[in-house]
Amino acid sequence: MRKPSGFLISQRIASFGHALAGIHVFVKSQPNAWIHLFMTVIVVISGFLLQVTLIEWSLLVFAITIVLVSEALNTSIEYLCDLVSPGHHPLIKKSKDIAAGAVLISAIGAATIGCIIFLPHVLTRLSN
Repeated sequence: MRKPSGFLISQRIASFGHALAGIHVFVKSQPNAWIHLFMTVIVVISGFLLQVTLIEWSLLVFAITIVLVSEALNTSIEYLCDLVSPGHHPLIKKSKDIAAGAVLISAIGAATIGCIIFLPHVLTRLSN
């Protein structure tokens, strides 16, 4: 068992570096990450153009974060499954399918939040 070494700033900096490396691998290796990032840009531009409120921005940022985190966790699960079971295994398939389903659930939730926020703004502009 490893003995805790306490709080060392060098270890925190190294942890931050590992996290950034993980984000780099995620963005570089996952086409779906590019889709989510593209949609993030569209949402942010739309938010500025439609002048959403601070609370609406908070909900949009939360929704974007949930989708990106779920996609990153899905990617992590897929990598781990591929290491543990390179061949086909029904339980690995279930695990990957459930993780992908979680991404879909978060994306549907984010799209719903986007519609709830943006639709009134768009309808107001169209009626003027």
